Amino acid sequence: MKLKQATEIAEQARETLSPYCDRIEIAGSIRRRKPEVKDIEIVCIPKRHQSGLFAEDTEVEPFFARAVDRWPGTKGTPHGKYTQRILPGGIMLDLFMATPENWGLIYAMRTGSAAFSHRVLAVGWVRAGYKSEDGMLRKNGEAVPVREEDDLFELIGVAWVAPEGR
Repeated sequence: MKLKQATEIAEQARETLSPYCDRIEIAGSIRRRKPEVKDIEIVCIPKRHQSGLFAEDTEVEPFFARAVDRWPGTKGTPHGKYTQRILPGGIMLDLFMATPENWGLIYAMRTGSAAFSHRVLAVGWVRAGYKSEDGMLRKNGEAVPVREEDDLFELIGVAWVAPEGR
């Protein structure tokens, strides 16, 4: 699909989910401004609500899940870390659910490209002594928050690269 058409569809999807998210951005080839787009990638932090007696007992806001479930699904659920949906126009949506603690890591990885994410980001964090596990970077077994993309670049000692250069 051409970039302009894919961007319009992605923006509609983002607009649909935005009321139910603390943060939501388009990633992938659209963010890298590629002329041809194979699928749409969106990273979000869904709003959560308390589901038990304790503050840490939370679950994804039901309205978020309902909004996502309006699109036919092929993988995952809106209650997990990833789901794949088919948007109007037949283009696939890869929707990644992040947290404030791992937003920067997930957003950078899902902006891509796959080669950049592997050869620059993943190689960089391994060289810097980090391990990626369960959506978080860890060092000596301890989770290290990566709240923004530039935090990731700084942690791994790599100069910032704009999405179009990735």
